[in-house]
Amino acid sequence: MDILEKIVFDKRKEVALRKSLIPVSQLENSVLFSRETTSLAKALKNSTTGIIAEHKRRSPSKAVINHTLNVQDVASGYENAGVCGMSVLTDGKYFGGALDDLLLARAAVKMPLLRKEFIIDPYQIIEAKAYGADVILLIAAILTREEIKTFSELAKNLHLDVLLEVHNQEELHKSIMPSLDMLGVNNRNLKTFEVSLETSKKLSSLIPDDFVKVSESGISSIEAIKELQPYGYKGFLIGENFMKTDNPGKSATSFISNLK
Repeated sequence: MDILEKIVFDKRKEVALRKSLIPVSQLENSVLFSRETTSLAKALKNSTTGIIAEHKRRSPSKAVINHTLNVQDVASGYENAGVCGMSVLTDGKYFGGALDDLLLARAAVKMPLLRKEFIIDPYQIIEAKAYGADVILLIAAILTREEIKTFSELAKNLHLDVLLEVHNQEELHKSIMPSLDMLGVNNRNLKTFEVSLETSKKLSSLIPDDFVKVSESGISSIEAIKELQPYGYKGFLIGENFMKTDNPGKSATSFISNLK
C-alpha cells in the first residue's frame, strides 16, 4: 500500500467509529451548522496575493513540523497577515490534527477556513459544516467521479466551497464538473513525495476558466508564486513554510508584503 491507500484504509475505520458515536442529527443541531459561510473562491478571485496558509503539526513525509503553537494564535496571526483563507488539517493519525482545531480557529477568526481532510464519506462534509468550515477539500486520487459529484453537490447544498485536488491529467478529466469552485493542483507526487512546479504549469491550460486555479505543495518562495501567476493561478497553498517558524503569522506577514 502507498501512503495514500494506508491513510484511506485507516480513515474508513475512523469515520465508521465517529458515525457510531455522533449521529448526523446531532451535527446538524450544532451552533455553527447554521452560520453563514464565507467564500474562499471569491476571496482568491479578488486578491492579488492569493495565499491560503496552513495549520499543520506534522506530515508523513516530514515528521514533526511544529507541535508547540496553539491554533488560535496561528489563525489570528494569519488573518492579521492578510491571507485569503486558512487550511486546517483535521487528520489525527498522520498529521497530528483534530476537528477541534477547526472549532478553535473558527472562534478566533472570520476568514474562510478549509477543512483539510481525506474525505471519503458524506458524513465528513456535514461534520465540516458543523465545526465551522467554509470550504472542503476533495482529493480526486481517492474518489470516483460519482463520489466527487455526490460529495461536491452535498457541499454546495450546505453553502460550502469545494476545492478539488488533482495530481495529473487523468484525475483532472474525471473531476471537472459544475459543482466545484476551485481546482487545486498538487505538485507533490504522492508515490515518491517529489515536488515539481511543472505539474501546475502542465495542467494549467487544461483547467477551464470557470474554476479558480490553486497550486499546492512545494510553494515556499515568492519566486514560485511569480512563476505560477502567468499560468492563471489565483491561489497558493502554503503549509510548511510558515509553520516551521516560531511565529507563522509574522512570517506570513513578511512573505505577503514582499510578494506585493
